[in-house]
This record gives sequence, C-alpha cells and structure tokens, in this order.
Amino acid sequence: MDFELNLSNAPQGAEKSDKNTIHDVVIIGSGPAGLSAALYTARAHLNPLVLTGDQLGGQVSITSDVENYPGFPEAVGGPELVDRMQKQAERFGAKIEFDIITEVDLSRRPFKLTGYDGTYYAKAVIISTGATARKLQIPGETEYTGHGVSYCGTCDGFFFQDQEVVVIGGGDSALEEAIFLTKFATKLTDVHRRDEFRAGRTLQARINKNKKISVIWDTVPLEVLGADNKVTGIKLKNVKTGEEWVKPTDGVFIFIGHTPNSAIFKGQLEIDDKGYLVTDKQLRTSVEGVWAAGEIADSVFRQVITSAGMGAAAGIAAERWLAEREEEDEALTIPDELEPVV
Repeated sequence: MDFELNLSNAPQGAEKSDKNTIHDVVIIGSGPAGLSAALYTARAHLNPLVLTGDQLGGQVSITSDVENYPGFPEAVGGPELVDRMQKQAERFGAKIEFDIITEVDLSRRPFKLTGYDGTYYAKAVIISTGATARKLQIPGETEYTGHGVSYCGTCDGFFFQDQEVVVIGGGDSALEEAIFLTKFATKLTDVHRRDEFRAGRTLQARINKNKKISVIWDTVPLEVLGADNKVTGIKLKNVKTGEEWVKPTDGVFIFIGHTPNSAIFKGQLEIDDKGYLVTDKQLRTSVEGVWAAGEIADSVFRQVITSAGMGAAAGIAAERWLAEREEEDEALTIPDELEPVV
C-alpha cells in the first residue's frame, strides 16, 4: 500500500502498545469493517489492537453525509459516524493505534506485522484495509470531492435530486451506477473515452432504453470546475478531434474502478485477479487465523453497512476460533530470531 503516514488525528500522549506482547487479535484498518470487528472482539474480552492505516475511519471519514446507515433517520456525518464507532469499540477495551502496516509474515503464528512505528505480533488477524477508488487525477477533482464529485452513486445519489449529473466510465459498475442515479437526476450524461462500452450487453441495452441517459463517446475529462464550494461544470476533450469544451453539470460521478489495498499480502494470501482477498463464507482467508472484511474482500456491494456487517462477522469468527485454541495458544512465544529491537 502506497500510503503516507498521517498522524494528525492521533491522540497526544497516547500510550503505545507493548511491542513484545502477543495480542489476541490485531485488526489492520480502521474503517467500518475494522471498527465493527474491534467492537465484537472487545466485547469478547480479546483486547483487540486496531492499527488505523493512513486515515482513521477509511473512506467514510471523508464523506459529508451518510443517509443509508440504520439508526440515523436524519443522516449522520461520516466523521461523526466514525467517532461514534471508535468510542463504542474503545468503551469495551479496544485499543486504537495510529500506524500503517508495511509488511506482514503470515507463515507462522504468532503472526508478525511490521509498521512504521514498530512490529506487532498476533494470535489472530482481521484485515480491513479497504479499497481505494481510482482517481482521474485532474484539476478540481480533489478540491470538489464531497462537494459535487463522488465515487459512489448509491451513497450520494439522493443529494442530486432533480439535478443534472455526469458519469465518467464505461464498465459494468459505471453503467449500473448510472442507471441507479436516474432515480434522482433529471438528466445524466455518460462520458466514455472509447467508442463503445466495456460493460455487458444487458447493461448497455438498459442504458440505450433509458431516456434520461445520453452518452458522449471518445471523450475524456480534463478538469472539474466549480464555484462557491460546489461543482458547476466539467471540461471535456474529444480524443479524436481534439475539441475541448465545458459541459455544465451539478455533479460528477467517477466510476473507473477500485484498487484493493492488498499489495502487502501478495505471496502471503490468496488474491483474485482483481486484487481482492479471497475468503470463504466465514470470511476466512487462505491462511488459518486470518480473516478479511469490508472492501478488501468485497468487490460487489462496497457500502458502510455491508462492511460493518462483515467486520462483525469476522470478529465473531475470530473469537470462536481463538476459544478453541486457548490452551495451545498459552504456549505461543515470540521466536528469538524475530524478537524486536527495543
């Protein structure tokens, strides 16, 4: 994972974990999946250690409003939801530590996890490192993310009721999200860099039949434009003619794929051809004692609620697995050759 360590939200003076301790459970990642796993394992008195990654809360922490999470009829801000999840997990004994894991050794137990701030050992590991939406890397994209630029139609479509939006992308996900967005938008324009979609024929037929949707072919976005902290348009370029123009729009939805944050697990765990960790129905990975939850193992739903549910399930599974090995795990020690330098 190519992350830069960001400790801006770290509690000042927070006590660091003992690097010579073998933790019952270490959770890598602190989004909804990770924090839910922390809650369930903490309530089981496993004293989980959550290693946050580059951003406490993951993608939801930069989402302005979450309207589809149960229990919040008036919506809840992403940062507030993360804060509530964190406090709830900590209430039962979970420990949150700001560090990024850069290397893992899952070949034997205790599992060894190496981060910027040191080395951690665990009897069980829950991976919730998530996936990162691919960016266009054009001017205005970052500036207006959350203010008209979105990477999730299911999450943000409601905010564009009776407005006009632009969708970027031509794969299955892009067309599925485009069709969903027409429940809210009055008009939707799909911008695709090729002269035909990569999506399946059924989806293409649905797009062609939808009177709210029009397509601009052979075109790429150059810049997201805005004023008063909201999107007002997008600058486009035809790749065949070179023509450039500005299309007014209220929102820009970008669906050019996701990149699972699984790089550090290559060679350690089974990974599918899209980069997602492979799990069974109990969220077990290819290594016994290691589970994966949330978007690192979910290429289909990618919602806060589904990630939280997966995290809870992984936490329950880990607790049951550890309970079966309680006696043998008492003999686990940190091998001398792996002893961390103090």
